[in-house]
Order: sequence, then structure tokens, then C-alpha cells
Amino acid sequence: MSIKTGTVLPDFELNDQYGNTFSSTSVKGKQAVVIYFYPKNFTSECTKEACSFRDSFEDFIAQNIVVIGISSDTEESHKKFASKFNLPFILLADSKKKVRKLFGVKNDLLGLVAGRETFVFDANGILITKFKSMNAAPHIEGALHQLNELPK
Repeated sequence: MSIKTGTVLPDFELNDQYGNTFSSTSVKGKQAVVIYFYPKNFTSECTKEACSFRDSFEDFIAQNIVVIGISSDTEESHKKFASKFNLPFILLADSKKKVRKLFGVKNDLLGLVAGRETFVFDANGILITKFKSMNAAPHIEGALHQLNELPK
């Protein structure tokens, strides 16, 4: 079962596409965060989702929102994926699926494919909404809509 609305952003550390360690404590309580879990780099729906976040990235930056993608791909795979599609945000390598488990993101499609789920945390580090759909479109639109509804 995935974490519930109202939950504080869990503490975790993973390496990004450049081999740097990212800690959730570096953003918790400081700025809003969108964390999206996706199945695999270079697959059609995952590429579409990443490119949609890229295309909306300026909207997120304008509101001081951090965007983070997490999959079980390696740092090197993330680096190639980010480079090929000009992805300006953080991609984290969760090869042991520890953070996926921490957030309670389950597999989809009879357990064969890693789940696609997005979590939106406000600037206080509180989960305000989440989206679960194998279709990428609702994740970006929903995250932006929810964050636009927050008091300024």
C-alpha cells in the first residue's frame, strides 16, 4: 500500500544520473517536490512521461518545485536517458527498489511491470496528492494542477 496523503516525505538517499548522492532531507520542508516513479528508461510511455515533465519544467521551476524521476535503472542508463532527451531534472537510480518499497509503489500489469506513480509534496514536505496510472499524461497535468491550487 502506498503512502497516504498527509504523510511527511520519507527520508532516503539515492544516486542521481551523475553519481551524486541525493538526500530527500535536502528538500524536505524547503520546497515543493514532485517525485514520479516510472518503470524503465527508453520505453515509449516512460519516455513520453519524462519528456512531458521536461516540457513543463519551466512551470515547475517558476514555482520553486523540484522534479525527481525514480526507476530501477542504473545511474549510467539515467545519464544516457537524460542526455538523449535533454531532461533537466534529477533522475535517481533505485536498483534495489528500496525507495519504491518505502513509498509503497507496487508493480502493475499482473506484477510484471514496475508501477508508475507520482507523489506531490508541498513546501512543508507533506504529501498533498498522488496519481497512479500506467498512462503518463495524468501525472504531469495532475501535479501541476495540484501545485497551482496551493496558497501562494
